Amino acid sequence: MTAVQAVVEAGGEAVTRLMDRVEERMSELAIGHGDLLARYAGDTIAAGGKRLRPLLVCIAAGVPPPETDGLVRAAVAVELVHGATLVHDDVLDGSPLRRGRPTVVAAAGRGVATATGDLLFSRAFAELVGARSLPSVRVLSRASLELAMGELMQRADAWNTSVGVERYLERCRLKTAALFRAACELGAIEGGGAVEALGAFGEQIGLAFQILDDVLDVSGPPERTGKPRGADLLDGTVTLPLIVARSRDAELARLDVRAIRTVADAAATCERITATGALGVATARAFELVARAKSTLPSLGDGQHAALTLVADGVVERYA
Repeated sequence: MTAVQAVVEAGGEAVTRLMDRVEERMSELAIGHGDLLARYAGDTIAAGGKRLRPLLVCIAAGVPPPETDGLVRAAVAVELVHGATLVHDDVLDGSPLRRGRPTVVAAAGRGVATATGDLLFSRAFAELVGARSLPSVRVLSRASLELAMGELMQRADAWNTSVGVERYLERCRLKTAALFRAACELGAIEGGGAVEALGAFGEQIGLAFQILDDVLDVSGPPERTGKPRGADLLDGTVTLPLIVARSRDAELARLDVRAIRTVADAAATCERITATGALGVATARAFELVARAKSTLPSLGDGQHAALTLVADGVVERYA
């Protein structure tokens, strides 16, 4: 049983029903905008992975969560924003694959991919407007702004090997953890829970999630990550494993990331990073964040506390 399945089971039948409704609603939204956009929006939604963010929305609302239209709309909105950011990231990176499948930009070009991402963003906010929840709109608006700021920071930092740990963590907070935080806050708003405390929990596990994603980029293998080993290096993205490794290896400290031009170059650099022990350092940092997130959870019912703990453990499971 995967960690996500365990969370759904811990949440009970209400979570299962809610997640089914989320899938149904996203499918409905994908087909309402003409054949071309519907096709690529639908493909993006169908390739959505484990649905961790909408699951967080549901669990943060309570166990069992209230089976309201507002909660379904909030969960849908978070996943649509997540999908939009992936499509737009692939446009900026020119990425050919996402989770082992051709990206929208690879299959249909920049114009269609940009429009698909825009569509997903606009539908996300339309969902929250339909729920008539101004606090929820504010939460998702702030997260969307931070996602854009994080992407701009990553672009500004491209190829820059002087990037330090603190700037890297702030970039991770903006480009990844902000949406985890928003997911928990949206659920807490709908369920009447501790918005700030649950949001802080979401941010911590979101940071851990991104760090471990960056570790997996170095460790691979491609069949697990759905992209070439060292894809971040090929994009010029300096992540925690490289930052740590540069402090331990004089050759890596002198490395010009622009010199990494091929998949073979990237794989060889990944081997050198791994040999420094940097992956263990980065992984330990992520595990510390998960432990802190669990230890600072507010007072909750036993079922909700257990389910959120399982979500946090599921982040770690990705690297176990």
